[in-house]
Amino acid sequence: MHSSSADVPPPAAGLEVRPFRALTYRRRDPEHLARVSSPAYDLVTPAGREHLAAADPHNIVRLILPSVDPFPGAGDPAGTASPAELALATLRLWEGDGVLVRDTRPALWLYEMIPPGDVSPTRGWLGAVGLPAAGSRAVLPHEDTYAPAVEGRRALLAATRTDLEPIVLAHDPEPTLPGLSAHVRRAEPDLHLVDADGVAHRLWRVGDPEVVAGVSAALRRTGAVIADGHHRFAAAQAHHREHPDSTDSDAILALVTPMGPAGLRVQPIHRVVPDLDLDTAIATAGAGFSVEDRTPAGAGSPGGSGIPAEVRSWLDGTDEPGFLLTDGRRLVRLSRPSPAVLATVPAEAPAAWRGLDVVLAQHGLLAHLWHRRDDPASVLVAHDVDEALRTAAARDGTALLLRAPSPTDVADVARAGARMPRKSTLFVPKPRTGLVLRPHDD
Repeated sequence: MHSSSADVPPPAAGLEVRPFRALTYRRRDPEHLARVSSPAYDLVTPAGREHLAAADPHNIVRLILPSVDPFPGAGDPAGTASPAELALATLRLWEGDGVLVRDTRPALWLYEMIPPGDVSPTRGWLGAVGLPAAGSRAVLPHEDTYAPAVEGRRALLAATRTDLEPIVLAHDPEPTLPGLSAHVRRAEPDLHLVDADGVAHRLWRVGDPEVVAGVSAALRRTGAVIADGHHRFAAAQAHHREHPDSTDSDAILALVTPMGPAGLRVQPIHRVVPDLDLDTAIATAGAGFSVEDRTPAGAGSPGGSGIPAEVRSWLDGTDEPGFLLTDGRRLVRLSRPSPAVLATVPAEAPAAWRGLDVVLAQHGLLAHLWHRRDDPASVLVAHDVDEALRTAAARDGTALLLRAPSPTDVADVARAGARMPRKSTLFVPKPRTGLVLRPHDD
């Protein structure tokens, strides 16, 4: 039904990936790197921000989410600085104190992530990826963005003139890259740590001109889909439009991984509708869907014994169409959308986009039947089942649980020029923020 991304010819002008002078923590022992690094900014909850800020006074969260506990010595005792100004002051303080140090020569970085268990490693290349010219298909988005979030990232970039964390791109297959990666991995990594989820992160600084040239030439023959970082990519584009002559504003720090073997896996992102009790959610959804009770025996309390296991079993092991709704006490499946619900999906959109579960959920259920706007206050997102159940209970709401699209679905939507609803996909594993930064040269 879907064409393979491997069958799509490469773009006339592919990825431009160039080495850069990295900014890294001076202390490189694994324990320290684990304390000062962080998940990507949009995965950090308010409680998570407090935990990270308390873990080490130099945790990178103070730069990527600068409203967290201003660092002593960064100035602004009256609290009048903007978050972006506070991030700049903190960054300059850390550089001046030697907490962060700058490479003397440009390099690429090979990045390997090894999840726990019997899972294949994910490998990619960290580089400065040129922002494509208008009309280029070298880098394709697949999700919508939220304008205030883009503006927040743009302001942070404009103030610090530093790419504080990489976006992630999934590129077309390129047969020469595994050999280059294997050559680099013969040496010991320059940076390594194991994060709180048990994922091992290993990075090699690659300054060899022949290897750098080989990687750049190989990636120039490919195009890519944005796997993670749509808001940061849009912010970099906006910053470059405002400062076209600014040095290094024409590129963005990116981890470029393959689409396929040694690449990323896709997990779903769920929705939680606050202040919508499950009885009301079911009654209104029933006007457009068939409703089937799937509550396991013995489920009672929020997040109770059977609900999470039943949800994971359905998400991972069934081809049954539809969505799940739960408040943590009961579980129902919605299926067989009515013609009126199906009609809410724009018929003129590409077929790859119209067939996505998240599109039907957004247009047919959230907007049409539940009358919810698509903004972060009206519809919350949850990156795993447990978070969805906790959030639904805490906000007196209903969790809407979705299955992940396939990598091929994502590529097909992007190449059709369409956009999934915001926060539709979670590509894993995630690179660790704070290990490698990219300052823009003065």
